[in-house]
Amino acid sequence: MQQQHRIIVLGAGYSGAIAAGRLAKRLRREDVAITLVNAEPDFVERVRMHQLAVGQELEPRPFSEMFAGTGVELRYAKVTGIDADREQVTVVDANGAEELAYDTLVYALGSGWNSQGVPGTAEHAHEIAGRPGALRLRERLAGLDAGQQVLVIGGGLTGVEAATEFAEARPDLDIALAVRSGLGDTLSPKGREHLRKVFGKLGITVHEHTAVTEVTADHVTTEDGTAIPASVTVWTAGFAVHPIAEATTLEVSDNGQIVVDATMRSLSHPNVYAIGDAALVAGLGDKPLRMSCASGVPTAWQAADAIAARLTGTKLPKTPLRYFNQCISLGRREGLIQYVTADDRAVSAALTGRFAAIYKELVCKGAAWGVAHPTLGVPARRRPVVRTEQQRQAAAVANAEA
Repeated sequence: MQQQHRIIVLGAGYSGAIAAGRLAKRLRREDVAITLVNAEPDFVERVRMHQLAVGQELEPRPFSEMFAGTGVELRYAKVTGIDADREQVTVVDANGAEELAYDTLVYALGSGWNSQGVPGTAEHAHEIAGRPGALRLRERLAGLDAGQQVLVIGGGLTGVEAATEFAEARPDLDIALAVRSGLGDTLSPKGREHLRKVFGKLGITVHEHTAVTEVTADHVTTEDGTAIPASVTVWTAGFAVHPIAEATTLEVSDNGQIVVDATMRSLSHPNVYAIGDAALVAGLGDKPLRMSCASGVPTAWQAADAIAARLTGTKLPKTPLRYFNQCISLGRREGLIQYVTADDRAVSAALTGRFAAIYKELVCKGAAWGVAHPTLGVPARRRPVVRTEQQRQAAAVANAEA
């Protein structure tokens, strides 16, 4: 009897959960054993952490329900190491440490917050890159009295969404945003105008062209020596990838992302695939994809389809990875949909206001639905894994000619 091909997916965020489900749909259970490893037993909607921080309740999404009947084995454990040469990962759960062997590894451990090495950030700033941080911030915000200052650092989408969510939910607080450049600099003129209009309506103070060099318990210090008061500082200035890959023999970029080809396959270890924030992926014009759900989902599709194609001897996917828009929530009642070029540059068109808020909400719900129904909407039937060397050679020729 042929041994099942062992596929291990590390991380069950948007990318990992979708990849595991798509693989289960593409491949036959008798041919493959798919294991999804994640530290927590339920899916976290990372794009809603600012909502969780202000006290909103999010719908629970247990993986046991999501993957029921798919054949995907769930392993709730923390990944502590990867030996890419021996093809093993080390995980730790309540029963201790264990090594898991794989034939194909899908690395989807994502990213966390990035303190950028600014003094005092780790000790005094809050983060919303994950649920534990959002819950700690939730407790802190709930204890603030009217008039106290909340300062958000970082002018990217996370910082903008956080500042507007806080201001809408807690109009009694003094909300401010500090950005290195100008507010909405990467948006179109229409997008910037709407963003400034909403910030003004919500009473958010904006410190533009401001670089923070130190964080303390009650203020931050800027590059020019100015002190900005802050009862609570929320740091959203970028993401840092999970450090495990950098400690392996996998080829990684300067920031620790695994370097992959167009099918999300590691350039140094062909049986390893990296997706989402963990991967250095070249988009159109060889411009790296930004860390985001908008990048993570299509990389998961690409990797799952490529793995299935290589195992079954069918044609590799050739779909280019591109962007269409940037979806920004500005509280629950306002939104901004900035349309972009394929390589993520803003164009003049933008959708604003209530319709944009509805659009963004539908996008978030759609992404969560895709995770919660990982094997639905995948048209290809399950195909058998090729076993013989003759079959493999025929598949290689077919892909070379495609």
